[in-house]
Amino acid sequence: MSFAGQLETELAQFKREGVYKRLNYLDSPQAARVKMEGRGEVVILSSNNYLGLCNVPDVVQAGKDALDRWGAGTGSVRFICGTFTVHRELEAALAKFVGCEASLTYVSCWNANEGLCPTLLGEQDIVISDQLNHASIIDAIRLAKTITKCQTAVYKHSDMADLEEKLKAAQAMSARLKLVFTDGIFSMEGDIAKLPDIVALARKYDAVVAVDDSHATGVLGKSGRGTAEHYGMLGQVDIITSTLGKALGGAAGGFTAGPTALADYLTQRSRPQLFSNALPPTVAGSALAAVRHVERHPELVAKLHENARYFRDQLIALGFKPLPGETPIVPVILGETAKAIELSELLLAEGVFVTGFGYPVVPQGHARVRCQLSAAHTRPDLDFALRAFQKVGSKLGLI
Repeated sequence: MSFAGQLETELAQFKREGVYKRLNYLDSPQAARVKMEGRGEVVILSSNNYLGLCNVPDVVQAGKDALDRWGAGTGSVRFICGTFTVHRELEAALAKFVGCEASLTYVSCWNANEGLCPTLLGEQDIVISDQLNHASIIDAIRLAKTITKCQTAVYKHSDMADLEEKLKAAQAMSARLKLVFTDGIFSMEGDIAKLPDIVALARKYDAVVAVDDSHATGVLGKSGRGTAEHYGMLGQVDIITSTLGKALGGAAGGFTAGPTALADYLTQRSRPQLFSNALPPTVAGSALAAVRHVERHPELVAKLHENARYFRDQLIALGFKPLPGETPIVPVILGETAKAIELSELLLAEGVFVTGFGYPVVPQGHARVRCQLSAAHTRPDLDFALRAFQKVGSKLGLI
């Protein structure tokens, strides 16, 4: 069988299993409502555009201004051909925003995570990861283990007793660096890491805490500064990685924040920094404007949570059973993958775009549609979506 033929056979199997992903094409900016090719106007309930900044005029204009001032691309790696001043300004703003001394930007948070673990960890070190961490953390740890032969451990999701057991074992093996890595908000469940307990255990066992705040930056805390602000712990987290591609304008990019020495060390040794171009200046410019916009408009964070509470409460009133939580990620558990995919497709036919997830993205029997709210949603947007859920849910016998 030819190479292409083998791929086509596997793709056909994906379709038979109901896990094949079909792309939906948009012909308008990402917003609460978008123009979808072949569908017309639809309400988006599957975007990470939590604060609605993707199409805010000053964020868009900042990208245009940066394009005019610094051009389209960086030309090479930062230490080889120079670092644009907009990157320095963005990194200072991000560090201040999340409560750290310094930060370093990457082309994605996936890159940031993969640039962190293999750089910091060696054979004498261990990384201890939450069971439900994002794929980027999992792959970063796999990469580190392959390259550096570091030790790894996984603790049960948000189980502090199990984390302590793993830390005790790490202490017994005299690990040099003990790195505890967790998401801030877990993207498929919508729950929040027990950061105060994690930090307390880390201090007890002389460990370092890293938090991937990708779904929490711009979302948690009164002013959107993330999981640390949510718990009143700004400045108490050793390392924060996060994204510029969700609440902060949704363009692209990620960053790692922490002590000044960490940013400097990553600049010297992190392979994604040493062998890959920096963010395009236009993306850096729009991201910087997004950070400043959030600082000026903390009411967007309040509106986001108001929308999330309303939508969750109304789903429950209709008879659905979303997972409990206090974030704008509202998963509705359906069980079987086929049921989640069917609900998603029928909702789209009603003008509501929300994605169904099944195995292997989530465990067997825990398929779901994941609703994600935005500060850009109006009450009519949400009520339109709720009517669609009521109609389709009744048709499928879910309510």
